[in-house]
Amino acid sequence: MPPPISSDLKSGALVYHSEPRPGKLEIRATKPLANQRDMALAYSPGVAAVSEAIHADPALVSRYTSRANLVGVITNGTAVLGLGNIGPLAAKPVMEGKAVLFKKFADIDVFDIEVAETGVEGFVNAVAALEPTFGGINLEDIKAPECFDIEQRLRARMNIPVFHDDQHGTAVIVAAAVINALALTGKDIAGVKIVASGAGAAALACLNQLVSLGADRRNIWVTDLEGVVYEGREKLMDSWKAAFAQNTPARALDEVIDGADIFLGLSAAGVLKPQLLKRMARDPLIMALANPVPEIMPEEAVAARPDAMICTGRSDYPNQVNNVLCFPYIFRGALDVGASTINEAMKQAAVHAIAGLAREAPSDVVARAYGGETRVFGRDSLIPAPFDPRLILRIAPAVARAAMDSGVATRPIASLEAYEERLQRFVFRSGFVMRRIFAAAKQAPRRVIYADGEDERVLRAAEVAVEERLAKPILIGRPAVIETRLKRYGLSVRPGRDFEIVNPEDDPRYRDYVASYVEIAGRRGVTPDAARSLVRTSTTVIAALALRRGEADAMICGLEGRFRGKLRHIRDIVGLAPGVRELAAMSLMITQRGILFLADTHVQADPSAEAIADTVLLCARHVARFGITPKVALVAHSDFGDFNTPDTLKMRDALASVRARAPEIEIDGEMQADTALIEAVRQRKLPSSTLKGEANLLIMPDLSSANAAYQMIKVFGDALPVGPILLGAALPAHILTGSVTSRGVVNMTAIAVAEAATASQA
Repeated sequence: MPPPISSDLKSGALVYHSEPRPGKLEIRATKPLANQRDMALAYSPGVAAVSEAIHADPALVSRYTSRANLVGVITNGTAVLGLGNIGPLAAKPVMEGKAVLFKKFADIDVFDIEVAETGVEGFVNAVAALEPTFGGINLEDIKAPECFDIEQRLRARMNIPVFHDDQHGTAVIVAAAVINALALTGKDIAGVKIVASGAGAAALACLNQLVSLGADRRNIWVTDLEGVVYEGREKLMDSWKAAFAQNTPARALDEVIDGADIFLGLSAAGVLKPQLLKRMARDPLIMALANPVPEIMPEEAVAARPDAMICTGRSDYPNQVNNVLCFPYIFRGALDVGASTINEAMKQAAVHAIAGLAREAPSDVVARAYGGETRVFGRDSLIPAPFDPRLILRIAPAVARAAMDSGVATRPIASLEAYEERLQRFVFRSGFVMRRIFAAAKQAPRRVIYADGEDERVLRAAEVAVEERLAKPILIGRPAVIETRLKRYGLSVRPGRDFEIVNPEDDPRYRDYVASYVEIAGRRGVTPDAARSLVRTSTTVIAALALRRGEADAMICGLEGRFRGKLRHIRDIVGLAPGVRELAAMSLMITQRGILFLADTHVQADPSAEAIADTVLLCARHVARFGITPKVALVAHSDFGDFNTPDTLKMRDALASVRARAPEIEIDGEMQADTALIEAVRQRKLPSSTLKGEANLLIMPDLSSANAAYQMIKVFGDALPVGPILLGAALPAHILTGSVTSRGVVNMTAIAVAEAATASQA
């Protein structure tokens, strides 16, 4: 059965896939097509020269076409997720989803192909005929035992990687967890007893992977729906399963579990009973990978065996076995060397890279990504988290090196060091930045108060925050209105159970809030009468007071009303952080090309040089919270002193101030925007520039230029904006804009929670 999902998640998924345009994929041209000459180069007659070159030397196809970065994700829809045999058409959204993961995690392009063929021979012929199109094939959601035969035949016929992720992706991660678990307990893989529940594609691939790493086949016991796989059994048997048949009278799981060091579950919920667990060897490794309910819940396992190490397929427990840990990066390494196959050496390289990463000391970047928490290798950290940005940096080079060493690389990489640097640049161009912030928020959810609690976007964001365990929402609004709108939008969260409500028309804390407001802002022109009125009518004031009084950990406002008025309330009530002279705003832009921070996009109209320097320091600290080292460019209309105007002189003075106050920050200026973003241009203009690589934080000379750049990138760059992120407040407080989407509210919720968690640790 498929995992149960809430009605809101179900309706949200349908909207997500249908709007603003159907599906999750599109094809974009990578070359210009602006005039007749471009047309002649892209197509006839110029393209004929490229075809002739490839005909003369087929290896040139990787130089002149996208084939070397193109993977076919191919299925016949016979074993889709937990849905079973739903056919190729219904499998298409799943294959599109796989394509999105390939692109997002490893920058690999994908065509999803759904084949209406369930016969092995017909399917193999259809896929093999596509070899000229692709650099690799990812087989997906094909039922066993046909999947074994299909992969085996295609690997024999095709000279490109063919990889059935349902088998080998799971196997690689399981093997990495086993290596680390055995290292912790001092056990030798050759001597451990392994008991498997389930004998499908993933389970058998896991066992074969463990055998390749040294496990003794004689110590492996397999059970399935018919019980123990034994010699002579005829029902539900095939040649791949028969390889693990034992000469034994045992017929059930409870007859083979005694003394087992490893339980590998890829079967069904509740299969492993606590009493069976008690009969296993010391320090057992329990891999309960059935989803959504594992073979034994981790709490039950720990209660029965406190010495057990536990892995599941779920994201809400440590040691999640998730195929996205490896498949994008295995293909990345294989494609980059033009591998003709993915062989055992390459899979083992991935296994050891994943296991090794889990044992690495966490860098400051990763610690910041987890809200300051240091994740140390141990029983609850046998494998890395799926969103660890170092995965691509460890796995892809290891796989590429193994391909070269084993002789299957057709385009060996000359410098692995340069290759790793290229991968490093990709990591920080991609959307990993928000995944790390979400991870930090989930580590320590905080109370977030929303001033616009009746707004549909906030209600939908609150649903996500509760469902994803990002935050504990507090909504300001009229209870009856909120209840009505929750029902209208089909949302499942409910006040009292999932979130709190602050009713501005009738809250028992009204008098206390008024008194607090007068005490805080009485000397800023707020009279008692004004306080009484504003605490009834201004939800921003209520949110700010709740934050100041410690009844919330962060606040979000701005979906309705004017930015400036809300800014004044935050400045008056929440106040400035120690040492801060003025608030500032930074916006994050996530584009196809990469990520970029801009400041000051919303607050300071014409800041002085010292104010710009203050903004740089605030921005640099906040960018570091994203796990990114800031590379700062002070932007103006001139390059390094070639034109003197008030703006350029101001930016030069700001540069001197930052260097004097924070010499560790990588910064230079003043420079034009293209000089900041293109290192080659900068090197031509000033080879001695102290800024290396692409700038990721652009500081503008005034509000007009910053906001104009923000709006143009948002619209013409098809960017996802995150923010504005308000900087310098004494407590996490953020003012959004009227154009923000519910997704934008969720993003800012995660940022606010991560900020609050970091502040509480300071």
